[in-house]
Amino acid sequence: MKLNKMKLLVPFAFLLFFAVSCSDDDNGIVMEEEMEEMEEEEMEEEEEQSSIVELALATADLSILVDALTEAELVETLQGDGPFTVFAPTNAAFEAFLSDNGFASLDDIPEDVLEQVLLNHVVAGNVMSTDLSTTYISSLSTAGVDDRNISLYVDISNGVTINGSAVTTADIEASNGVVHVVDQVIGLPNIVDHAVYNPALSELVGALTMDGNTTFTDLLADPETMFTVLAPVNDAFTAFDNPNGNDLDAILSNHVIAGASLAAADLSNGYANTAATNGDGDNLSIYINVDDGVQFNGQSSVAISDVVATNGIIHAVDAVIDLPTVVTFAVADSENFSSLVGALTSEGQPDFVSVLSSTTDNAPFTVFAPINSAFASLEEVPEGEALTAVLNHHVIAEANIVSGDLSDGLVSPATLEGDTLTFNEADGTFTITDGAGNMGTGIVKADVQAINGVIHAVDQVLIPSTED
Repeated sequence: MKLNKMKLLVPFAFLLFFAVSCSDDDNGIVMEEEMEEMEEEEMEEEEEQSSIVELALATADLSILVDALTEAELVETLQGDGPFTVFAPTNAAFEAFLSDNGFASLDDIPEDVLEQVLLNHVVAGNVMSTDLSTTYISSLSTAGVDDRNISLYVDISNGVTINGSAVTTADIEASNGVVHVVDQVIGLPNIVDHAVYNPALSELVGALTMDGNTTFTDLLADPETMFTVLAPVNDAFTAFDNPNGNDLDAILSNHVIAGASLAAADLSNGYANTAATNGDGDNLSIYINVDDGVQFNGQSSVAISDVVATNGIIHAVDAVIDLPTVVTFAVADSENFSSLVGALTSEGQPDFVSVLSSTTDNAPFTVFAPINSAFASLEEVPEGEALTAVLNHHVIAEANIVSGDLSDGLVSPATLEGDTLTFNEADGTFTITDGAGNMGTGIVKADVQAINGVIHAVDQVLIPSTED
């Protein structure tokens, strides 16, 4: 009897196991189907996410922006894959921009200008507000000098501002980027605008506009002239005590290279001319060295490079660049003049550094400065009084003789040693005959202009007639 009952239980247990197994399989199928449905819904949501242009179209307060994009034929661009980061001005921002610039409507803005202004609100990439830091970024506008991309100054010290325009609503995500709503149209900045935007340059702005003087700001806002501006940061002005008592306007001019927009990649070891001048009206030189970063006159290094404006480029520098003397250039340009400096400062020599640093006693000076290879070619470097005579033979006092003053057969005023130099010209190139009658000394770099004289680099050491 018990055996029969066991026989009956076996098929019942099998049926129960089968039923439970089927139930588990059904639940698995249901869960898989639900997962697939959720993934499909997420994909649909992604597909349905609005593009940047669609977001603007759906936002009433951005209607003028949409009109502007249409006018400038940029709608298709911002419907592209991107990703783009757009700083979107509100209607009130556009209305203020039109009023401030004397435009009655968008139609009054030249289309190419409107295009560049709008592109100045667009940055490549998907840049969320948390990705921003206080620094410079580049917009897609190519209205910068030499068709470079305009720089935007981002300041997150008090909210987020972009060239002075505040972000009022951040991180509106779109299918092809992100939108940040701003309260001002971000115009195309000139050099003065950039100086004003960056609070680290407030001391410079104050110096440029001291006593209500707008000479510098008017100059540096000129759209017809290109500039490279070496802008000392606030700490640089704080540290500068003007040890030589030079005129502040002249010092400021010494930070401006007019007629050229020199990006960091354009710089190499050598000389450029600044807007500062000497008493004769000759533009002062500035020595650029890129061996280890970028330095100017051996005194000031670039802290931030390549801030691009419509009329030039700014490099923020860490020290004020004082007006150079002939000694400044001799020391800074060690690539060419280290041997000369060594000779001038060698034991037993007069204090040539003090003499040639003076802006009063016997100034200005004309210095024919032998380059390093000239000293290396000497069979024997003179010493003591003989070296003093040789060095003095390279300096003419109380004269700023630039290359334009030279002529074939010209005999110079007496050097500090007492002999004269004779100049000969052939095919536009001048050579020098020294006091000992040695001919063929060539000027390899002319007109390195200091505040107290001028240097001409020469390829041979000049020997006076009194040399034994």
